[in-house]
Amino acid sequence: MRNCAKGEVRTVNGMVRVEIPMFFCVVSPMVLISSGTNSGTDPDFGAYSLTVSSFYMDRTEVKKAQWDVVYNWAVAHGYSFSNSGSGKAPDHPVHTVSWFDVVKWCNARSEMEGRTPCYTVSGSPYKTGQSAPDCNFEANGYRLPTEAEWKKAARGGLQGKRFPWGDTITHSQANYRANGSAYSYDASPYTTYTYHPDYNDGSEPYTSPVGSFSANGYGLYDMAGNVFEWCWDVSDASASRRDLRGGSWDSYAYDARCGHAGWDAPGIASYYGGFRAVCR
Repeated sequence: MRNCAKGEVRTVNGMVRVEIPMFFCVVSPMVLISSGTNSGTDPDFGAYSLTVSSFYMDRTEVKKAQWDVVYNWAVAHGYSFSNSGSGKAPDHPVHTVSWFDVVKWCNARSEMEGRTPCYTVSGSPYKTGQSAPDCNFEANGYRLPTEAEWKKAARGGLQGKRFPWGDTITHSQANYRANGSAYSYDASPYTTYTYHPDYNDGSEPYTSPVGSFSANGYGLYDMAGNVFEWCWDVSDASASRRDLRGGSWDSYAYDARCGHAGWDAPGIASYYGGFRAVCR
């Protein structure tokens, strides 16, 4: 696969195809998030203002099948990972990948498509080890979203709401661990800690296929629940941790809120954590 200019004719496996628009050339279809500001008053976090330049974001969390395509190319081209990635099924999100793993995967995805990798160490593309890389935000390669990019995208154009669709949450909207008696905004009928009944098959993790619930106003799926998503930013709580956003199948409504930040050490890989990528 290559990065295709808008409207470019390209031969692939002996067949001619026209790539329109350019973001359909990548492993996963992407959504344009336009530049601008989303500001308002979150019911839990107060006044906020999110201003970003335009970018493309993966429509869904990276699926295990997508991860494998890039991962296999990467290990054959000089990349090394601490974790090979796991997934409940090919159409479920990849999980058990560390922050270091996913930024290297983003670089490999960039190189596969002829884009310029965003992440470097000492001026060279980041491919091995567990170093904190530099990020060239002007490069056209893939990278993790910043905190502001993720939060603006998650809100889907709504202002001042708790979740991507409004101020309450139920299992009809996301894959999370419900407890209607613990959080006033959890409108689930369950009064005990209850996994999503459609995906609790007795074998953890209880992830769902990506895109199983309605998209937000930008056409993005699972911005709340399913798996936590790694972001670029260093956590406010500790310079050694990286941001996680969006909640997961194993976490409560509290974590699924648009304004909520989680964090973990960048070397940690868990079965409730995954990611999605962005690019210019």
